[in-house]
Amino acid sequence: MWLISFPKLTNNIDKMASPTEIRKGRAILFQGSPHMVLEMQHRTQGRQAGFVQTTLRNLQSGTTTTTKFRSTDNVDFLHTTTQKLEYSYKDTDGFHFMDLETYEDTVLTTEMIGDDEIFLVEGNNYDILLVDDQAVRLELPSAVEATVIEAPDALRGDTAGNVLKPVTISSGITVQVPLFIKKDDVIKISTEDRSYLGRV
Repeated sequence: MWLISFPKLTNNIDKMASPTEIRKGRAILFQGSPHMVLEMQHRTQGRQAGFVQTTLRNLQSGTTTTTKFRSTDNVDFLHTTTQKLEYSYKDTDGFHFMDLETYEDTVLTTEMIGDDEIFLVEGNNYDILLVDDQAVRLELPSAVEATVIEAPDALRGDTAGNVLKPVTISSGITVQVPLFIKKDDVIKISTEDRSYLGRV
């Protein structure tokens, strides 16, 4: 088992480049820590040199920051890969994911997982983002499947096509679903807004 640390990031730079190469979803070294580019926009100020306005997420602490990169700045891009691991359990160290081939245990901290914890189901496989072979972030798909563990019966008279009812899924959160959904059904949920997408 190991926890994330980046003692040699400066020795593992994928490449140093111009800010014009910054793209959403890329990882860069910023103020000594790995950051993910969440948003970016190219801007100009009259006759002055242009710059890139970015929103970055610190992959160690989970905090976000907004910063500008001038066209004359150098940006250190980090090498990233994605690995599919099975979610095992949570304890005081964090969230444990297992490589089903090597049985290696990888731990992501609470800061790395954040609000995405509600989409974690033990035994399901998830994509984990790695920077220099060290896990830094859970990469959720646009939708996940979950089992309904509690579902109230539809009330007689609730016949309108758009009437919804609250059900509880395996992660413990409540989702608004159509009346025909019942306990033990497997449903698909959007990871962006937690909305019901359909029955599996």
